[in-house]
Amino acid sequence: MIAPNRSVSLMMAFRNGIRVMSSLLVILSPGQALITSWYNRSWISGSFAKWYRAQEMVLEVVSSAVIIPREDGVISVSEDRAIRVWLKRDSGQYWPSVYHTLSSSCSCMSFNPETRRLSVGMDTGSICEFILSEDYNKITPARTYQAHQGRVTVVLFVLEMEWLLSTGQDKNFTWHCSESGQQLGTYRTAAWVSGLQFDVETRHAFVGDQSGQVTILKLEQDSCSLVTTFKGHTGNVTALCWDPAQRVLFSGSSDHSIIMWDIGGRKGTAIELQGHNDKVQGLCYASHTRQLISCSSDGGIVIWNMDVTRQETPEWLDSDSCQKCEQPFFWNFKQMWDSKKIGLRQHHCRKCGQAVCGKCSSKRSTIPLMGFEFEVRVCDSCHESITDEDRAPTATFHDSKHSIVYMHYEPTTGNLLTSGSDKVIKLWDMNPVVS
Repeated sequence: MIAPNRSVSLMMAFRNGIRVMSSLLVILSPGQALITSWYNRSWISGSFAKWYRAQEMVLEVVSSAVIIPREDGVISVSEDRAIRVWLKRDSGQYWPSVYHTLSSSCSCMSFNPETRRLSVGMDTGSICEFILSEDYNKITPARTYQAHQGRVTVVLFVLEMEWLLSTGQDKNFTWHCSESGQQLGTYRTAAWVSGLQFDVETRHAFVGDQSGQVTILKLEQDSCSLVTTFKGHTGNVTALCWDPAQRVLFSGSSDHSIIMWDIGGRKGTAIELQGHNDKVQGLCYASHTRQLISCSSDGGIVIWNMDVTRQETPEWLDSDSCQKCEQPFFWNFKQMWDSKKIGLRQHHCRKCGQAVCGKCSSKRSTIPLMGFEFEVRVCDSCHESITDEDRAPTATFHDSKHSIVYMHYEPTTGNLLTSGSDKVIKLWDMNPVVS
């Protein structure tokens, strides 16, 4: 462990309008300062910067963390088997008020601020439940659920139903009664689940798994039924976010894309959002401003304006020849022989979906109203039809400067929490950009 007189410097700055409030370097034992009060102010690239000096470094990644509503505090669980509650003191420093170790690594958690109930998923498949005191200085074990045969991937407590929902690498989705501790039901999924959301009004569970599909289940007290399955991602589903007001489900994937599923409209509308260069790690929806916050493993944070009307991306058309110049594609041997021409490679225009050759799709353009915030291939005729107004961005992009593994947004304060593979938790003031 690093001695207290040795320190590690970290730069915290405004980055594209987002102010870094604090950087929490998680420590391994209680009673030691999380962040010292020393800082220096300077102007870097025209933006106000703060430099914080921290005293300790973490040895394991923080797998999950939440901001405590109405408190200057953070609850975190990590692979080093520890639960930590960080509270901000009068000095401005964050200190651990609770340090509790468990028998195995912590994989996920769910916190309910009304009951101060903390449910922690374990690497062994069990879920440990705790109650935190009103001042967040004491943690009391309440119950242990033997929920899964493998690592717990997602845990979600539903106060209105008194249900504890969970998924694991054993490919089982289970729900327990939190009052009696009894298992109410289980459902076997096609692959192990990495995303879970629940709608209280309809009792629908949204389950995203490693095969790339989202399954909707109707839950009863002791049974469930399959409603439907959504298939739109080419990679595994990594994050889900449900907006009960608009009845819209957002899914993020390792294929770098986000899909907005309009369930309330009942028209099967699915809008793609392409704004990340790496695996989407977290999704949060700010309903009061109708903005979607997404983050990826390369450190990117994107703020999407969901108050604009977007169009569905067209289906890619099949053709044996270019639908613009009619040149044959390389598998069309008959036309190649008849026309005495070499076959060409097939491409698709992202705006109209037509199958075109490289010569007829030499241009690139952003199409924000179709979800393409980065430049994509379009055919020459579509490129001419896209105006500067059509290219106006509907999202803003920010760099967190660490590889994000988990994200949590607290709407009451407008703060965002990110934890990274660098074993650092960062708190961001999102009010300048989420408003």
